[in-house]
Amino acid sequence: MWTGDGEDKVLYVQTHGVDDPGRCATPFFLAASAAAMECEVAIYFTMYGPQLLQRAVVDKIGPKGDRGEPLSYFINQARSLGVRLYVCQPSLDLNDLALEDLIDGVEMIGGAAFNDLAIRADAVVSF
Repeated sequence: MWTGDGEDKVLYVQTHGVDDPGRCATPFFLAASAAAMECEVAIYFTMYGPQLLQRAVVDKIGPKGDRGEPLSYFINQARSLGVRLYVCQPSLDLNDLALEDLIDGVEMIGGAAFNDLAIRADAVVSF
């Protein structure tokens, strides 16, 4: 989970999915900003959030519809700065998804691991 003790740690929690595309990029944008500030950063996808990580979705939606960058742009930016992506197993089931349906690099964790991330984070921000 968290790898270092000296860095500030920020955990973003994404609960919204494809039905609210205006909220899809913000956690990635803020996570990239925090990572650029040399924080250790993770985004946890729960409830409907895992929908945003589907291979079939990331190039088709974005915060401004077809007038701006696709979600994949924001995901790639965050990942290139070291942001880790975690998904909730029960939320995959809720959305009829499997880990194989998601983009590469997403890690599945359970409730205890999420709670550990949240307890050890310096800040937890929810969307």
